[in-house]
Amino acid sequence: MLDSVATIQARAGAWLTRLEWTFTVLFTIEYLVRLASVRRPLKYALSFFGVIDLLAINPTYLSLVIAGAQSLLVIRVLRLLRVFRVFKLVYYLSEARVITTAMQASRAKITVFLTLVMSIAVVMGALLYLIEGEASRLTSIPRGMYWAVVTMTTVGYGDIAPDTVLGQIAAGVLMVLGYAIIAVPTGIVSAELVQAAAHQPVSTQACPSCSAEGHNGDAVCCNYCGERLFPDAPA
Repeated sequence: MLDSVATIQARAGAWLTRLEWTFTVLFTIEYLVRLASVRRPLKYALSFFGVIDLLAINPTYLSLVIAGAQSLLVIRVLRLLRVFRVFKLVYYLSEARVITTAMQASRAKITVFLTLVMSIAVVMGALLYLIEGEASRLTSIPRGMYWAVVTMTTVGYGDIAPDTVLGQIAAGVLMVLGYAIIAVPTGIVSAELVQAAAHQPVSTQACPSCSAEGHNGDAVCCNYCGERLFPDAPA
């Protein structure tokens, strides 16, 4: 991020480059050690944190052959998620698990909701295109859909606005409908959060096979690969 600021890059560009390579080498060593320490390296490499680890080191090496690839280093921000693993913050891991569970449980409802929103955007976009035409810069139905989404979400950029009375009435209806639509996903996720919050706590024990975390508090085997979390414990 600092390297993208011209004044900072001009004064400290060389130091930033050294730091970049230092972190890249450290991250590379850590990634290789993790692959060597787990029993299923491929399982870890394809896991969420495994992919993040790989993406964190690739941009620096790519910058040697592709100009500008170093700007992708911003993806290292995602590695801050590892602070939850390093310090074993059980409380935060548990809360993250609650949110994940709630989102997964509400996936079908959210899908139906988004389908409804897209249907409304298509219908209202096409309607305004027929009402206004190209006079209001609505040169196509996709442009009308863009206007519908902007209006429905109450963003209101103002680059496209209806000029006719009928078009303004349609816009007003869509604006009021937008307020009602915004409340729907909030209610869906909130209800699922209440249900997920009652679930059992999350363990910070990392799987010795695939390095995954986030297992149930009383789990004996990994939720992802099935290996025993405590190999030395009696069966």
